[in-house]
Amino acid sequence: MSRAFLPLQVVGFIATRRTDEERGPQIRIRPDDAIQRLIDDGELVWVYGPRRHELAPAVYDETLPRGGVVARDLAGLAITEVVRLVKMDIDHRPVITKNLA
Repeated sequence: MSRAFLPLQVVGFIATRRTDEERGPQIRIRPDDAIQRLIDDGELVWVYGPRRHELAPAVYDETLPRGGVVARDLAGLAITEVVRLVKMDIDHRPVITKNLA
């Protein structure tokens, strides 16, 4: 398995309110865990959880334990669940084919 797809454990969850100044999807990760997965600070990543996947910016947080992440406003995740982060591939456009049959 590629190091980029190593699992991470959700160690915290932040649910914001409509009145909060900073809100929206975000995944916080240790810089060394992010570098191992080739993820830059602020980069958009796919967060694959047990029930769904969603795009969120990855933000470096040195206070987290190794292998742990904190999710903010990501539906379908709970503490202790395992997630995988996958870099968003913006270099390749999807190939759309038409069925002519």
